[in-house]
Amino acid sequence: MKGREEENINHKGHKVTRRRGGEKYSIPFVRLCVLCGFILFLFLCGNLQLHAQSASNAAAYYDQGRASMLAEDWYAAAESFIECLHLNPAHAEGTAALAECYYELGEFDEALTWVRKARSLARGNMGVANLEASTLIALGRLDTASTVISDILSREPYNREALFAAAELDVARGRSAEAVIRFRDAVRRYPDDRRLLLSLALVLGSLGDGEGARPFVERALAQHSDDYRVYYYAAYLDAQAGRINEAIRYAAEALSRRPGYTPAQTLLASLRYRSGRYAEASALADELIAKNRDDAGAWYLKGLSLARMGRSADAIRVLSEASAIDGEDEFIRSSLEDILVGSTAIEDPQRSRWAAWHFARGQDYRVRNLAEQALFEYRRGLRLNPFAKERREYAEILRLQGYPARYLEELRFLQDQGQADRSLNDAVEVYDSLLSDALFRRWQVNPMELASPHWKIAVFSVVSQSSFYHADAGAVGASWIRELLIHDRNIAPMNLELRQPSFSQAFRTAREAGADYFLVISVSENERDLSIKGELFVGRTGSPAETFYTYRTGQDRLRNAGRGLADQLAVALPFRGELIVRRQAQALLDKGRADGVKIEQVYDVVKKGRAAILNEGIGLYYAPDDVVGTFTVENADEEVASGALARNGFFDRIAVGDELILQNEKTESAVPRENQTNAELQNLLRKLR
Repeated sequence: MKGREEENINHKGHKVTRRRGGEKYSIPFVRLCVLCGFILFLFLCGNLQLHAQSASNAAAYYDQGRASMLAEDWYAAAESFIECLHLNPAHAEGTAALAECYYELGEFDEALTWVRKARSLARGNMGVANLEASTLIALGRLDTASTVISDILSREPYNREALFAAAELDVARGRSAEAVIRFRDAVRRYPDDRRLLLSLALVLGSLGDGEGARPFVERALAQHSDDYRVYYYAAYLDAQAGRINEAIRYAAEALSRRPGYTPAQTLLASLRYRSGRYAEASALADELIAKNRDDAGAWYLKGLSLARMGRSADAIRVLSEASAIDGEDEFIRSSLEDILVGSTAIEDPQRSRWAAWHFARGQDYRVRNLAEQALFEYRRGLRLNPFAKERREYAEILRLQGYPARYLEELRFLQDQGQADRSLNDAVEVYDSLLSDALFRRWQVNPMELASPHWKIAVFSVVSQSSFYHADAGAVGASWIRELLIHDRNIAPMNLELRQPSFSQAFRTAREAGADYFLVISVSENERDLSIKGELFVGRTGSPAETFYTYRTGQDRLRNAGRGLADQLAVALPFRGELIVRRQAQALLDKGRADGVKIEQVYDVVKKGRAAILNEGIGLYYAPDDVVGTFTVENADEEVASGALARNGFFDRIAVGDELILQNEKTESAVPRENQTNAELQNLLRKLR
């Protein structure tokens, strides 16, 4: 169908027609189209200009963020990169830089999110891939990190960052010796790299090879003499090796090159404390507090310094302030409680206040049926306030755990303290009746009087060992473990000075006190993780016996790591008991179910005083002639066990007081192994990245 024609007169008076598609267009319509096209053109030009301006602003924020990164102001840098990405979400460099900021701030989950976005924007960027590997290591996702590192090295076998990450992964897996090999190889390829030189020195130092570490520190100092960080790590390594005066000099040099550098200030304050200059340490802590009132670590160091100066009341006040800032810091709370126990009367109301915190936690664990955790908290609370009414709740947990005799003992203690009511008195009467046929009553013995641990263990820390984060961390850890061992019925932790000036003094103290073994505790930690190393030595000879490791992360890591190490020690020591009563072919052992005694276990009966501790390692030795018989468990009660005796040879030489030793424990015990991860070393390497 033909379009409709329209006629118009132009400005010269001529007739004009236009057709639209199949129709004719008029001149005004054409003009309208031209106008719309022009407006669209202007709009597009404006958009392009805005886009260019946005890109320019994003680049400016990115440059600003990089400048903040150079100044190590990670918060300001992160803020700039967030603005950059708000303007340009596809900015690959800004995305990677934001991931690095979160990594430096210790927000590893967030760092991983952003680094993976950066990898999607720049798949071939090996620097971003290395950052992902380091972030995965920090998160403990070691297998995934290994895959990323292997992929990088398959493409670039000598990628410096990947070689560093591979060694860092070895450290995270507790393979520091393998990390040394990797770092040595990397240093040969990159002999002037500051990070590699210092990393190799740090790993060697963590393995106790201070002399081997020293040349690499000296090379780093010679090649990077203007870098304050090199002096800082040199101070740390000298401190680790016990060269405190040299460490103080290097820490002061780091501060002279970068005044106000907080890590160096903190290290210098800790070094002053370790050198016995407590007033100077307290003054340096005051400077840190003035800079940041919420620096719980500075308050902690000041409190310890005051305690060493004999100002216990001031120390309690300062440590209380530190705990108010960071209530989850176990070192602060433990140090405070130790000072309270050592310097205040049992009736002091401060004790009740701090004990209440443990009782509240114990009640929470009890409601959630976490009996072991609840017992621990109640014991810590009762250590501060032995006469607290919460002792009855503690007794109830013992009853539910299957220890009626201990339950009855706790109730009678409350009666003696005048805290009994009708229900408590009724419970005492009921359980006294229920236990009338107990094994210890049939044999007419008092298990509470007979209970005597058979291993004397001294627990120490060496003053030269100190954690990066908490001064005297080894002493706090040693105090914690000694307290845990009090509740092991086979071990008697000796009440000796925890802080020893040197290993040789620790050995002498243990030997003169008649310790069977002495345990030297050292602690390493970072913001989230903690590892404890316990080196056990023979008290008589000072020879190595065993080494224990525990590693924990998250909340309550000191408590959990301490419990783990105490459990390892308990398992490692051979079972020892004593024959306390004999009736013809029947006898009574002074250990029961609570000590792990089981029906049908067979023990050697060894002449009293003949079993001796091995000169090296864990174990007992005795001559075959010293074994006078065997004891087979037939009935095991909570506190004691009875069984049948069988003599060796024609003559019956079995006597009360002879030792009962579990036969399959004569050889070295299988000690449960844990990852030998050094949490502090991990953090130092992470900061060197």
